[in-house]
Amino acid sequence: MNKRLPALLAVAGAAFAIAGCNSGGSDHADSGGDSANPNILFVIMDDVGIDQMKSFGYGGDVPPYLPNMDAVTSAGVRFRNTWSMPECSPGRAAFFLGRYPLRTNIYQAIGPKDLANSQISPYDTTTPKLLKQAHYENAMFGKFHLAGPENNEAGNATPKVLGWDYFYGWVGGLPGSIDTTAGGVAAAGTHMCGFVAGPSAATGAKAGACYQANGSCSAISSLTHNEDAAGLQCLDSGGIFVPKATCGTPPASLVFNRENGYYVSPLVIIKDGDVEEVPLTDPRARGYRTRIETDAAIDWIKSRAADKPWMATVSYSAAHTPWQQPPRSLFSGQEPPNSEDWDCTNPILGRGIQNQMTEAMDTEFGRLLVETGLASRNQDGSLNYDPKATNTVIVIVGDNGSLGTAVKRPFSGSQAKGTAYQTGVWDPLIIAGPQVVEPGRAVEHMVNTVDLYQFFGELAGLDVHKEVQRTVDSVGILPYLTNPGQASLRTINFTMAGMNIQADNGQNGPCVITATGSTCTQIPTSKSVCGDNLGVWWGPGYDPDKGVIDNGGVGYPTCAHVNQALFKEGLAEVGILPQSSIAIRNDRFKLVRNTTNNYFSATDSFGKTSTEEMFEINQAAPVPLLDTPDRNLLPTTDSEQKAVHKDLSDKMDKLLASNPDCPGDGNIDGVVNAEDIDNWARIARQWGLSSVYDFVVGDARDGKTNNLDESVIQNNLNKTCKRTYGVY
Repeated sequence: MNKRLPALLAVAGAAFAIAGCNSGGSDHADSGGDSANPNILFVIMDDVGIDQMKSFGYGGDVPPYLPNMDAVTSAGVRFRNTWSMPECSPGRAAFFLGRYPLRTNIYQAIGPKDLANSQISPYDTTTPKLLKQAHYENAMFGKFHLAGPENNEAGNATPKVLGWDYFYGWVGGLPGSIDTTAGGVAAAGTHMCGFVAGPSAATGAKAGACYQANGSCSAISSLTHNEDAAGLQCLDSGGIFVPKATCGTPPASLVFNRENGYYVSPLVIIKDGDVEEVPLTDPRARGYRTRIETDAAIDWIKSRAADKPWMATVSYSAAHTPWQQPPRSLFSGQEPPNSEDWDCTNPILGRGIQNQMTEAMDTEFGRLLVETGLASRNQDGSLNYDPKATNTVIVIVGDNGSLGTAVKRPFSGSQAKGTAYQTGVWDPLIIAGPQVVEPGRAVEHMVNTVDLYQFFGELAGLDVHKEVQRTVDSVGILPYLTNPGQASLRTINFTMAGMNIQADNGQNGPCVITATGSTCTQIPTSKSVCGDNLGVWWGPGYDPDKGVIDNGGVGYPTCAHVNQALFKEGLAEVGILPQSSIAIRNDRFKLVRNTTNNYFSATDSFGKTSTEEMFEINQAAPVPLLDTPDRNLLPTTDSEQKAVHKDLSDKMDKLLASNPDCPGDGNIDGVVNAEDIDNWARIARQWGLSSVYDFVVGDARDGKTNNLDESVIQNNLNKTCKRTYGVY
């Protein structure tokens, strides 16, 4: 299906970007394309924390084998002290806005119930909008997860509205759940990895018929241990495998319009203002996702003109759940030869599958470099990468820490993704390119992923603090590349997670995960995502046969209500992941402030509990000082530690207060004026649902853009917003 980009939204976004970027007096907007500006290849790894990376001194007992990224690391700089945000959407927003969640309202992974107020605003200056001032072309491939498609006027056109010239990937971001019917060939729950396994599995097969959506069929088999199971071969080709069958009339039970993890996904392509929503029956939407993402990036990069700079963001979906085996040709084979027969719902086996997915991403990354001419192969097959051979900077980063069930020792699986502890926010960052002096070294100074926004500006010759009209939380990165002796540019580092904005103060339902201890979280955005993370959903639509205490099908609104139900049944209560997790650090100490909604059994009541912990941390390898519960320094009688605690607490409070609310300023230009009235009027007339012009009325937003919101603008008309500021 082709759809035309919402023209007025595109005009509004582009106009704001130009106005914002011209405000600093830069002459880039008026200059011609500068071929001296380097191209930028930005590679995002999903849920790959520093604990996974052998090149950073970690990786646990069985690290993923990443020879291609290791080759780039050896030719570049490793930033060994980089913080991200604790979850993917705020982490990715940090890359492209240079702003902390307290300014964007994106506190957790964006889900279908989250309002436009917790998505990137069309009026914000994203990296591609910024780089347009230096005449860059911008494209993204793979996972978007920054805005839309739900609760957003632009829908699947959000990448274009936010500045990308070309997009090939998945706007909603997450891979769908695994289809345990394997395309309708068996009952649900039969094929736990989405395909018919090999003959050693009880439900497996050695050979059968592979049907494509167009009705064609081919016989397929697995003859050796070095081959994928026939069912996986068929799935990777875009087909559905009917075991122990010959080609003929396709069985009526086959289902080609159902998502299946990494192999069948609802692809969106945006080109020249047109939005194409590719159906699941289309061959382009079928096949291994990491390969699809890489193929699209290769095609676009190879088609670029030599005299115009470009930025290609390859936003890999791997190694996010659901964990599902990649084709054997894409990973090292260090796992047992029958891994395609594993159960993808087994958390122990899932760790091996996650390794395979990370290795497959590395294989495709290497192919990306070779096929675009950024590298070549040595005679032994290893990557030959010379950063000075091309005018291209390569940036590789993780979007947040590893998922708890995938964490490598000695890091903490119970303090992982979704929390502000080290395992949840400490990420690998690798940069290579012709600017690097003394390649192969490590930088130990504090870096935040918001700093990448300023770095992209530095590469394009733009000062983001002058070009952008609002507070940017970034500091520079380029000086670390050009000067091996560069002193630290940060005095503090900061990260935070929380709850996104939903209509009438709604929240995601509770999900109880037992793989890393019985913990309840409200991070998963839906029942299916909860299941993909090996959890049990206690929200609306729960399954009573999975241990949920039946309450008539209504479900439970929060984790605190789960504990109330457990207590009243005489069962053990579960731990609750904080709904707000904030951390700040200096070079030696780290302060963590958690706020949790709890159930108090003594009074049968609910309330918030806030705690503070302080730790001494470092980046030692292979065993760093981490912020584990046994190392909490608070309360303390030590005078030095008391002073550090006060200093970090004061700076955290100052930063949290640095973005005063400004009701009525929907386009975040610092003033409530007639432009806000005009913007509201257009959105209310043409859309009427969730937008950045849906303001708090009473104590909540209602998910609509209506007359209630107009009254907020009118009541604040001609008001200048209070000053915002950064703390670095």
